[in-house]
Amino acid sequence: MSHDVKILSPCGMLGYGFPEESFRKGLEHGVHAVVVDAGSTDGGPHKLGAGVAIVSRRACKKDLEIILGESLPRKVPVIIGSAGGSGAKPHVEWTLDIIEEILRERNLCAKLAIIHADFAPDQVLDALRQGKIVPLTTNVPPLTEEAVRQTPNIVGQMGHEPILKALEAGSDIIVCGRAYDPSPFAAVGIFHGKDPGLSYHLGKILECGALCADPGTTKDGILGTIGDGHFTVQALNDCRACTPLSVAAHTFYEKEHPYLLNGPGFTLDLENCRFAEDRPGVVRVSGSRYIPQDRTFIKLEGARLAAYRTFVIAGIRDPILLERLSDVENAVIAQTKQYYPEIDDGDYQIRFYNYGMNAVLGEREYEPFRGHEVGVLFEVVAKTQELASSICATVRSTFLHYGYDGRKSTAGNLAFPFAPSDIEFGPVYAFSIYHLMEHPADGFPIEYRQGGVQDGEAG
Repeated sequence: MSHDVKILSPCGMLGYGFPEESFRKGLEHGVHAVVVDAGSTDGGPHKLGAGVAIVSRRACKKDLEIILGESLPRKVPVIIGSAGGSGAKPHVEWTLDIIEEILRERNLCAKLAIIHADFAPDQVLDALRQGKIVPLTTNVPPLTEEAVRQTPNIVGQMGHEPILKALEAGSDIIVCGRAYDPSPFAAVGIFHGKDPGLSYHLGKILECGALCADPGTTKDGILGTIGDGHFTVQALNDCRACTPLSVAAHTFYEKEHPYLLNGPGFTLDLENCRFAEDRPGVVRVSGSRYIPQDRTFIKLEGARLAAYRTFVIAGIRDPILLERLSDVENAVIAQTKQYYPEIDDGDYQIRFYNYGMNAVLGEREYEPFRGHEVGVLFEVVAKTQELASSICATVRSTFLHYGYDGRKSTAGNLAFPFAPSDIEFGPVYAFSIYHLMEHPADGFPIEYRQGGVQDGEAG
């Protein structure tokens, strides 16, 4: 019988934070790797397009100080998936800068493996012309050459194969560009000879930290152990516990099919999975099945500059205005367009979001409005920042003084929490590439380097 493989996930997102006590408790189990996901597209295309991180540098460094400071002296490899949030070159370099700073401050050295996930436009265009790119889903339009040329940052989600190579090379820290979320976790299990189906299923659970526990959170650690024919999951904080229900429920998280999960070059079949309590707070999972595909397709992600935004936040408490709010907002839009007949309507958009009334569901809202006040956010998205700000200023002044039927006060319709009221958001990005591309599973370049304080160098 082979040995069990233990993987520690400190949190659901690098930079979200976690209790140090949970992390140290996890290390006491003699883990084979610390793996943490750092990426997501949940927040939209802005981070990829702008080349900025999801979390603050301070928060990322705080987490990494604990992870590296505790793991490296124990010779426990650390793997970071989708570095910096989007996993493009700017995000990877941002992460590496923090790692190097920590290593030098703590007088540590480490062998780093950097796995790049960037694709040049020419690479993508070649694949497109060869018919190797298809939309991710039916609601994604076919990719065009124009869209590729307009997209500066293009990344592809790697599977476990390049991460496995980096582990085989004896890397202390593996910094991955954009990765399929479970892949860094799965690579550890596969590296130690464990079943790939169990390894990927465990990775699917661990990548969100303790979200699979009860109560669930991404801001705490979780321990996964892969045995022969099964794996177990357990929380590391006494205030939460894993149950068969909580772990099974998380298996359904972020999936379009109840038991089939497609990854780069494989399908994970979870139809016959079993979830059982192994012992109090520890859940045993079995039956996960890894099915290789004949061709490997990776998910491509790219974001291009689409427009610029200016917005205003204000409060409305006048019951007369609230009764006819939608009509007044439509009238404000009409007056603004009349004021600027020289500007093409296609150069800008005006949107209202009435929080407390129907901002979340919009026209699908089924609950009647019963409140006494509304927070209104209105935005203008336009071709330039100057145009967005100019139009927004007109919307704001028109709305502020609009004379609706029955109005009793002429002092102003909006209560502004800030001055100035108009906030320039800046560039707005849109996903221009959200497609699948046929690509070799190991076709992600790996760079090796020594980090931190080297032999003979003063710390």
